[in-house]
Amino acid sequence: MAINNVASAAAVPPLNTYRVVRRAYFNRLFAPIYFSAVAALFYHHIHTLLRHLSSVPTLLLILADFIFALIWLTNQSFRYRPLIRREFVENVEKVSPPADFPAMDVFICTADPFKEPPIATANAALSVLAYDYPPEKLSVYVSDDGGSQLTIFAFMEAAKFAAHWLPFCRRNGVLDRHPEMFFGSCRADDPETQKIKAMYESMKTRAERVVEIGKVPQEYITEEFQREAFSKWTPDSTKHDHPTILQNDKDTSGAPLPNLIYLAREKKKGVPHQFKAGAQNALLRVSAMITNSPLILMMDSDYISTDPITVRRILCYFLDPAIRPTLAYVQFPQIYMGLNKQDLYGNECKKWMHAGPHGGDGLDGPSCVGTGVFFARRCFYGSPRELSPIDVPEMNPDRVIEKPLTSQPPMDLINKVGGCHFEAQSKCQWGQKIGFRYGSLIEDYLTSFQMHMDGWKTVWCNPERPAFKGETPCTLVSLLVQIKRWGLGFLEVLYSKYCPLFVGIKNLGFLMGGAYSNWALWPLSSVPFTIYAFLPALALLHGVSIFPKVSADPWFLLYPFLFLAAYGYEMFEFCCLGSNPIKWWNAQRMFMIWCTSSFNFAHFEFWLKTILGRTTTSFGLTSKVNDAEHVRCYERGEFEFGAANPTILVPPTMAAVVSLVALVQGAAVEVGVKGRAWEEIGVQLFLCAFGVVNSFPFYKGMVRGDSLRLPTSTTVMASLFVVVLYAATYFVFKS
Repeated sequence: MAINNVASAAAVPPLNTYRVVRRAYFNRLFAPIYFSAVAALFYHHIHTLLRHLSSVPTLLLILADFIFALIWLTNQSFRYRPLIRREFVENVEKVSPPADFPAMDVFICTADPFKEPPIATANAALSVLAYDYPPEKLSVYVSDDGGSQLTIFAFMEAAKFAAHWLPFCRRNGVLDRHPEMFFGSCRADDPETQKIKAMYESMKTRAERVVEIGKVPQEYITEEFQREAFSKWTPDSTKHDHPTILQNDKDTSGAPLPNLIYLAREKKKGVPHQFKAGAQNALLRVSAMITNSPLILMMDSDYISTDPITVRRILCYFLDPAIRPTLAYVQFPQIYMGLNKQDLYGNECKKWMHAGPHGGDGLDGPSCVGTGVFFARRCFYGSPRELSPIDVPEMNPDRVIEKPLTSQPPMDLINKVGGCHFEAQSKCQWGQKIGFRYGSLIEDYLTSFQMHMDGWKTVWCNPERPAFKGETPCTLVSLLVQIKRWGLGFLEVLYSKYCPLFVGIKNLGFLMGGAYSNWALWPLSSVPFTIYAFLPALALLHGVSIFPKVSADPWFLLYPFLFLAAYGYEMFEFCCLGSNPIKWWNAQRMFMIWCTSSFNFAHFEFWLKTILGRTTTSFGLTSKVNDAEHVRCYERGEFEFGAANPTILVPPTMAAVVSLVALVQGAAVEVGVKGRAWEEIGVQLFLCAFGVVNSFPFYKGMVRGDSLRLPTSTTVMASLFVVVLYAATYFVFKS
């Protein structure tokens, strides 16, 4: 087992270490064997096609298996050299005293107070304000892209509560510095704790009350600085049209507390605002005017910090002279609160959010996932070797501000860099050459891809105690809508000039380019999964065999080997990452649902936008509000379909219907009535049975009579489409 200890010099204690995961060596033996089987399968396909030149089913199977093979091949990048890292946080102060720690800005982005509750944003801010870090070196920025008075009110309430919460955490050694989590699990009845809890409940009640009524009552605005802040809104201000609003809230009690800054960037109708990436770039520019800290933590509003020493942990990399010159960011895993015991919807995403980053860490580093990531500010401004031109000197990432907030530039300069016209007037190519990159709904992936092509390296940090936790969707539809947005974002990169299959492999090499290609190919999985969900079943309904005979044809052996080897290795990898077979089963079932539903709709939207210039959605912000009944259903392990968007459930419902009908037709009619040898249709019977087993929640949803019922309109549409599909394929299978 290869182990490396990293230290700047012999006399300096090590800050971090890593080792290669053992299963990497097993995969290097397994991969050539599996590749040989894949090559044999294509030989069989081509041989079959040459005998039946007009075989549409064979052509579709070749297409499906080609995409499967391409995704499997690029996925080997992640399995080549996965790493496990360890940090020596206790050595940080031996390398650098706290007075010399680098300053850090925290960016928390929110956009809609009704989908992302302001009290959740306030809790996220409080959890990082309470970091075990010199308070004068910490600044927290809340970006409100909705420009809402409801959000800034919660921000002001959080600022007042922080003056009491932060000292309380430090005095008592609190680890869970997220107030909602702490008071939800704390049973202490001492007077101090009860007093702080009462203050938090009061803040929470007021913040939720303003959202409930949709405005901030006048009796809640009691101080002059609040009146001044709310006066910045005009009667004409809307979510999509408002001026730049900046509010600094620094404690006046005399206690050393971090800076807390609210920003709503300027928006004007008709001026492109570039969604989340645009908001992040506005934060980059405005924060450069005020604090310009060399480190930046990026967090979503539904994420919280769960470990107060996380900043010291990332210093184990940013203070390491062997890593620091080319280190762009340190990425932490996405870990979710409230997962049920079986992880019903596969929200752990072990394959993509854990196995993938571990594998990427053994190359040039993992891709960015947009939250729980610590950036070096310098990485947004060119390559490690060359700083990109900057037309506003105050935005130079190397500029040091000795006294943030007390030595601010004029407000008109802040309004300028936070304005909606700044990027169009700038010569710096914001979103193209510097800052977060534009061109995809998943700006985090595209940005990290271009950073790696510029020569930056990245690190995956997965400590035993989670550094961050986020909220998880509790309904199937909300999850599918979120996955659709991700799929659309990947397609925007895959079919662009930044296509990782070409640009990535050319500039980064096969392994790192293949890793980025695997992510971009993710939504393309819908093609083979859809083909295998419908083609074998439809062929069975028409009485046609499209696979080798089970006992008579030796080519049959390829199918069980490829299927069992792929699924077996996936389950093995899942268990190595601390999961279990039940969670793996739910995850693979959910991926099939994503492929037949979310990714197919992502393809539809992408081509609709590309060919006709039309789109059916905007950014598609996922609601972070979970209904209490939905949460209870999720905790019981019940699928909650919902009726808000029944259309997105039609394709997987169609697959469920056609699999069940084909299985009954094949077993009862083809074998039982017609006396057909089961060996002729054995592979198709198995695939249909596999689809039926995976579709069990849909069958259950069809027959339920309560609120968990699959929408009737979805079942009817799916059944009608299956009938149409059966009729449309008649001549294909009978020719």
